[in-house]
Amino acid sequence: MKDVLEYTSYRQYIADYYADRKAKSAFSWPEFAQAAGFSSPVYLKYVSEGRFNLSDAAVERVAQAMHLADYEREYFSEMVKFDHAKTDAAKKAIFKKMLSIADAHKAKILEGDSFRFFESWKNPVLRELAPAMPGAKPLVLAHACRPKITAAEVTATLNFLVKAGLLEKDEQGRFVQTEKSVTTGPMAATPVAVRGMHRQMGEFALDAIEGVPQDERHFSGITLGITHEAYEEIVQEIAECRKRVIAIATKSPAMDEVYRLNMQLFPLTQKNGLKKG
Repeated sequence: MKDVLEYTSYRQYIADYYADRKAKSAFSWPEFAQAAGFSSPVYLKYVSEGRFNLSDAAVERVAQAMHLADYEREYFSEMVKFDHAKTDAAKKAIFKKMLSIADAHKAKILEGDSFRFFESWKNPVLRELAPAMPGAKPLVLAHACRPKITAAEVTATLNFLVKAGLLEKDEQGRFVQTEKSVTTGPMAATPVAVRGMHRQMGEFALDAIEGVPQDERHFSGITLGITHEAYEEIVQEIAECRKRVIAIATKSPAMDEVYRLNMQLFPLTQKNGLKKG
């Protein structure tokens, strides 16, 4: 099975550990539970399925039962904390510690680059901007960004994008994109970073209301009453619209500006309050 440092879900790791042991021997959930000091024979099975949470006091016992080394136990403990954390800020801090542990032991968390990419608006902006300004120095690229950044930040961002395989240099030393677009998949930590980026981009949108000429921006919105079925249909329509927008944007390799399109659909009322009314 994969190394524990490649996981972001402790529940999945427990499930995979059990499946791996089961495939090699007559290992059972009761045996696993007993080795970790649990009286319930199905406790760890229920934890792996998300029915129960692993208590802080039990983390060390479970890690020991799975024969994890010192740094592996620390990483496993952080995975448990990440899963149980209630806020994005807490999850973000814990995941960064997980990345730090993995980096220190020359391991790569498969979701790490995805998390780092969506953690900062500079990554998607410079991923679009650098190929459009071939040969431009970091200071020139920094001045081209509307939210002000430094040349050092540009250099660090470009280095990450190349290391992550999101940009590469051609024979002339120009940056080129390896893929037309970047999107998220079913991951554990990346949604935390994506929500943070939505907050960043939302703040930029507010600034653009006053800071960008009206003929260079488009803002519109509607307020309407809908059913849950209509909500689902609208969400699907937005998804299809995004696909059409991407097709238009990628139809030509040329570009003269980097734009952000936010599409938001959120409630302005409390469902329970409407029912009472």
